[in-house]
Amino acid sequence: MEDSLLIDAPLATEAPPFTLLCVDDEPNILSALKRLFRPCGWRVLSADGGVQALQLLEQEAVDVIISDMRMPGMDGAQLLERVAARWPQIVRLLLTGHADVGAISAAVNRGQIWRYVNKPWDDNELLLAVRQAVERRELEREKMRLEALTRAQNEELRELNIGLEQRVQERTAEVMQAHERLKKNYLASIKAFSNVIELRGVHTDGHLVGHSRRVADTARRIAQTMALPEGEAQEIFIAGLLHDVGQVGLPDALLAKPVPRMSPEELALYSKHPILGEQMLMALDDMQPVAALLRAHHERWDGKGFPDRRAGTDIPLGARILAVADTFDDLQSGHIVASPLSSAEARAVMARGRGTQFDPEVLETFLHITEPQGQAKAAQRALAPPRAVLTGQLEPGMVLARDLVSAEGVVLLAADHVLTADLIQRICGYERREGLELLLHVRAAKR
Repeated sequence: MEDSLLIDAPLATEAPPFTLLCVDDEPNILSALKRLFRPCGWRVLSADGGVQALQLLEQEAVDVIISDMRMPGMDGAQLLERVAARWPQIVRLLLTGHADVGAISAAVNRGQIWRYVNKPWDDNELLLAVRQAVERRELEREKMRLEALTRAQNEELRELNIGLEQRVQERTAEVMQAHERLKKNYLASIKAFSNVIELRGVHTDGHLVGHSRRVADTARRIAQTMALPEGEAQEIFIAGLLHDVGQVGLPDALLAKPVPRMSPEELALYSKHPILGEQMLMALDDMQPVAALLRAHHERWDGKGFPDRRAGTDIPLGARILAVADTFDDLQSGHIVASPLSSAEARAVMARGRGTQFDPEVLETFLHITEPQGQAKAAQRALAPPRAVLTGQLEPGMVLARDLVSAEGVVLLAADHVLTADLIQRICGYERREGLELLLHVRAAKR
């Protein structure tokens, strides 16, 4: 009863049409098989022998083949054996009237036959066998479809991953370039900010002009010679550019006076500029290490400095370096002595401050890198000697050998700045607007 229900069900609605090939040398058997299978919605082909069956298989996509065992020329076992070798995906069934179990077993093994059905067959049994064969073929088709889909999805995923990696690399390169531009713009902004201090020197005795840049350069050389990390040396350089930013709020008359000539009231006011410099950077999170150096750059090794009277290693190393660089330039400008000193005189005065005003190690490093012989050797190691050129001779990649200073004494471009095409255009534009003929000292491009 259960088998009958299965047979009577409309199989065509449960699966797409499948193709059956029936092979028998008796026309009446082929007609009976066609009548049996046609109501099931399957496509039914027929062949009267093995040769015709193989020819059909070359032209048609077949899912199930049902072959009689006894046929002239090529029997069913031989046919199904060749089908198994040529089209292994086809489900193979054998119709046999043989009672010889050994012959049937050999045929099953040779043709890798899925099932055999005895003749004369029972319609329900044969229909059920074919339906199970069709279902098996359907599962195989679905398995192949899913495998193909998985391969396609894996390939698509691989291509997406490759594309994603490429986009990540491109985006990382863009971020790195933007970061480098930001760093350059940041440093350019710091230099521009330090020029505000330089402008004060135009209206005083001129000792401020170029002072911040010289202090920053000397401090960076000391830091690099002491093998400080690059980031720390850069912070010291920036602090050198900004170390006197707190003086912006001081009167011009006060800044024009050498420190020894200041009254007690003026000296007290002057002594506040390290605190004012630190306060000006309070809102900038990334500048707090620099702000600490600004506050402490007038402290002394022996604790007699200002504003906090810190001593020894309690003073940040960067501030101890700035103290040496700042004093060296101030001595030569006459800011902290009655009259300006030469470089050699300034070095001699500073040497007497070892262990009292200055950190001994920092001072020794400074004296080493500023000794005349050391400076001469450094000049000899330069990759290319500087040369003076007009703006029309400037080329991208050239490096400024000296600061480019305006008529008012403002440092427009610092030494070691690498010229670009855009920057050269801006220099030429400045020259035209001001009616000047600029002569710049440059070196060949850095390698």
